[in-house]
Amino acid sequence: MSRPIAIYYEQQHWFKPLLAELDRRGTPYVKIDATAHAYAIDDHPENHFSVVVNRMSPSAWNREHGDCIFYTLGFLDHLERRGVRVINGLRAFRTELSKAAQLSLLDSLDLPYPEARVIHRPSQAPAATQDLRWPLVVKPNMGGSGAGVKRFDTPEALAVAAERSELAFGLDSTALVQEFIPARDSHIVRVEVLNGRYLYAIKVHITGETFDLCPADICVTTSGVELNRVACPVDAPKTGISVEGYEPPPEVIADVERIMSHAGIELGGVEYITDDRDGQRLYYDINALSNFVADGPSVVGFDPFAKLVDWLETEAGKIEERTQESALAGVR
Repeated sequence: MSRPIAIYYEQQHWFKPLLAELDRRGTPYVKIDATAHAYAIDDHPENHFSVVVNRMSPSAWNREHGDCIFYTLGFLDHLERRGVRVINGLRAFRTELSKAAQLSLLDSLDLPYPEARVIHRPSQAPAATQDLRWPLVVKPNMGGSGAGVKRFDTPEALAVAAERSELAFGLDSTALVQEFIPARDSHIVRVEVLNGRYLYAIKVHITGETFDLCPADICVTTSGVELNRVACPVDAPKTGISVEGYEPPPEVIADVERIMSHAGIELGGVEYITDDRDGQRLYYDINALSNFVADGPSVVGFDPFAKLVDWLETEAGKIEERTQESALAGVR
């Protein structure tokens, strides 16, 4: 490749396995740290990169990097206007940033999801619970990694929290009041896609004590075996959550691929839960920032990062071919 693949990120620790795979192959790439990045409007990024992979996180505001989120919107727009091939570009990133938009997308596709109301002031929370089943959660619209999600079991508890301004509304001052879904068999399922197509799925066995279900931080199998510590972050929280590979029903795979197509997400995951009260499958989270499960070979039988780099190299190769064809056509 005459131009490298660009990996655009804010939280670098999540992508060490990806960078390690690129290094192992000797694939040309550059790292773009969003926290230190700047660009000129008259610059031509298409001359610098073959492909840009957007790995920006919506939870950056929890690491005092909220400015990067809005900066990234402009940068992605700039890249796409210049014709740069962006994986998980502007449309995907906008979907990632809004849980309300995600539920609206699910509703437009006639897919089931937890009932919710969207508010922008704490004082609206009590009234928003009308016709919703208790218990409830209040979650920031712009979340990530379960940040700011709080469960309430009674109207009184929610009213007190709203009055004391104890509700987290996040960077965009918007929140969802949403039904809390009791998980059948105490697990959720995360389905991952690559190039918009089904890659693998995992069951995440939960405790109900945390809403942070990042698959890269879950380091124990359902049999109690610790995953490879090289693949699992050393600072992964000890939450009691465990993970196993899973093959979802064909209709779920079709649903997920349709969701991702409409969201513009080529690389990411969709999470769903089965309501223990009535057995209803509910999709509830759409992720454009996919942190693959730790130690993929042990959990799902292959290394997702190897497949990811295979695809990135293929996409970069297509761009190189088009560039060369255009150059030859210009000579003629």
